[in-house]
Amino acid sequence: MIKYISRFLTIILALTILLLPSNPALAASSSAVTSGTSFESQNLNNESFIGQNLQLAEFTNVKLEGADFSNSDLRGAVFNGVTANGANFHDADFTNGLAYVTSFDNADLTDSVFREAIMMRSTFKDANIEGADFTFAVLDKQQVAQLCQTAKGINPITGASTRQSLGCP
Repeated sequence: MIKYISRFLTIILALTILLLPSNPALAASSSAVTSGTSFESQNLNNESFIGQNLQLAEFTNVKLEGADFSNSDLRGAVFNGVTANGANFHDADFTNGLAYVTSFDNADLTDSVFREAIMMRSTFKDANIEGADFTFAVLDKQQVAQLCQTAKGINPITGASTRQSLGCP
């Protein structure tokens, strides 16, 4: 019996070590942002995330109006229910990211990379997408039609045409 209890406790200890994070949580200061950071139900309007490594970061129900993500690494990041109206994503890399029910209205997406991103049910009204790369991105049919109306330019990093990456006619 003691043998079984010992094994059980060893398994519990091993799972605890593997599943619990080893680093303490960081406050929501953009200067302390690191890869894998999570933000939920916060007002981060006009925050600066310029050049930050935000790989795998999660933004859920966050207000990011006017926030600056220029030159940021957002690969694999998640934006769920985010309001990013007027935000600056110039030269940001959102490859393999997820943006679900997110508003990019009036945002600057110039020269950004959205390769293989899933961006369902998001809006891009009056967004500047010149030079953005949407290669293999998953977008709603209506989104593609809207984006194709203003799509132009070549992405300086990937060399992809914005129109071609969206599959515009």
